[in-house]
Amino acid sequence: MRRFDEQLNELNNKLLEMGTLVEKTISVASQALIEQDVEMAKAAIDLETDVAAKEKDIESLCLKLLLQQQPVAKDLRLISAALKMITDMERIGDQAADISEIVVMMKGAPYIKKLEHIPQMATATVKMVTDSIDAYVKKDLKLAKSVIKYDDVVDDLFDIVKNDLIELIRGGNPNSEQAIDLLMIAKFFERIGDHACNIAKWVVFSITGQKK
Repeated sequence: MRRFDEQLNELNNKLLEMGTLVEKTISVASQALIEQDVEMAKAAIDLETDVAAKEKDIESLCLKLLLQQQPVAKDLRLISAALKMITDMERIGDQAADISEIVVMMKGAPYIKKLEHIPQMATATVKMVTDSIDAYVKKDLKLAKSVIKYDDVVDDLFDIVKNDLIELIRGGNPNSEQAIDLLMIAKFFERIGDHACNIAKWVVFSITGQKK
């Protein structure tokens, strides 16, 4: 039993490491966007490879725990939830890399409008990822539910960005192609929020046995 507890502790530590890496990937991608820094964007794309490697490492540990320890009840839920969470975390890494690829494509062209709400979306999604992983490790149901609720903040910001950019396109802005690129970036951040929300829902499941 002691060995099992040690492995569960190792799982928590690996999830925290992956969470930190995912947060860094979003933050670097966001900074690259704000500063129009192509090299920084490429660094975020490279970080996504590390995120994918972490997913495989944690998946291997979870399968080992399931096969060797044959956990029941709450422990089984914890491991099952971790397996689901890492899939969402890997998707977050993918979307941060997608954002960075668009930054590389835009190659420092002057922005058609001041970036205000997209960086706010980035900050909000990092908070959601951090809080959802913390909620899992601390088994904090209240924190997990607050993450699910916080997704509304990201959705509201996306609506603002979308409406602003559509208005620019309709107004005949000569750089409407960039407006579409920025809209795609906002959509990726909105999806990151959705994945962070999914992680929090799996935390709720790991604690209560119900996914809400």
